[in-house]
Amino acid sequence: MRLNRNQIEHLASVILRNLNKEGKLIVEDKGRLLDEVTALLFEEFQKEDRLDQEVREILSQHMEKIRRENIEYQAMFKEVKKKLAREKGIVL
Repeated sequence: MRLNRNQIEHLASVILRNLNKEGKLIVEDKGRLLDEVTALLFEEFQKEDRLDQEVREILSQHMEKIRRENIEYQAMFKEVKKKLAREKGIVL
């Protein structure tokens, strides 16, 4: 995961603060809402981490072909990741 738990909580806090400042949020329990948004963001980042791992596993099965055909690993990683994300309904 690219962000740690504290960074994700800070991101959630910034999102909620901006929504509140714009008058788009009415909250009774700010702490509970912060916890829920943090958990949601954490879960989404974990989904992407699991997706990245799946892509690495797929590409590792085809490393010889990737090398033989001189395919750029990062470009292939991005393409496979986009395809899997679409199939799984994950928004990147």
